Amino acid sequence: MTTKLKLNCDLGESFGSWTMGLDDAVMPHIDMANIACGFHAGDPDVMFNTLLLAKKYNTVIGAHPSYPDLQGFGRRSLNCSKQEITNMVVYQVSALIGMASTLGLTVDYVKPHGALYNDMMKDSAIQDAICCAIKLLNQSGHSLKLMMLATKDNAKHADTAAQQGVSLLFESFADRRYTDEGTLQPRSEKGSVLDKDEILVQVRQLLNAQVTTATGNQLAVNSDTICVHGDNEAGVSLIADIHKLCNS
Repeated sequence: MTTKLKLNCDLGESFGSWTMGLDDAVMPHIDMANIACGFHAGDPDVMFNTLLLAKKYNTVIGAHPSYPDLQGFGRRSLNCSKQEITNMVVYQVSALIGMASTLGLTVDYVKPHGALYNDMMKDSAIQDAICCAIKLLNQSGHSLKLMMLATKDNAKHADTAAQQGVSLLFESFADRRYTDEGTLQPRSEKGSVLDKDEILVQVRQLLNAQVTTATGNQLAVNSDTICVHGDNEAGVSLIADIHKLCNS
C-alpha cells in the first residue's frame, strides 16, 4: 500500500545579482518550499520574491536556516554553543516569518540547511538547541514543526523533540543512496548520488516506505515528505515526473 508523500525543495538560494536554481520552474511541482533565510544564501529581496512565488502556487512554506556561512554556502560546521545555535535559528526564522506576514502567509516548519542539518542528525545537543528555538517561536503563537531525516530512530527523535513540545516532519531523499544504517551515503563515495532512472525507482520504493541500500538490502524508511532538487532544467523535468508519481 503506497503512502501519500509531499515533495519539498530548497529554494530562495540566490543572493544579490547571483542566481541559483530555477525557482520559478520548480515551484509548480512541489508541495513545500524550504526558503533560505540569509545566512547561507538569500537576501531580503530574494526571500520576498520566493514568498510571492509560494503564494502564487499555494505552496507550504518552511524556513531554511543555517550556520552563518555565506562563503561556504552553509556547508561547513561551526563550533557554536547551544545558545548561539538557538539564537541564530530564532533570528533567521523570525526574519522569514516577518516577511511572510506582510504577504498574509505563515511559515509552517523549519528545515536546517547543510552542515547544521547534518550536525543536528549526529549531535543531540544541536537538535535540542534547534528545538529550543522552535519552542520559543511557538510560544509567540506560531505552530512550527522541525523537519529532519527519516531514520530507524524516528521514534527516539520524536520523543526528544516532544520534551520541548515540538512536532517533527520526517523526510527522505529521492536522489541519494542509503546505507544499511539508514543514513545517506557520503557524496564522496561512488554511487552516492542516483541517476534519473535510479531516482524514479527509489521514489516508487519510498512511496511504499522502503529503499534498497548501497549493499542491496531492503530498509524501512517511514517519511512524510521527499526532498528533491531543481538546480537545472533536467532536474526540474525530473521533479515534474516525481510529482506525477506521488500523485498518481
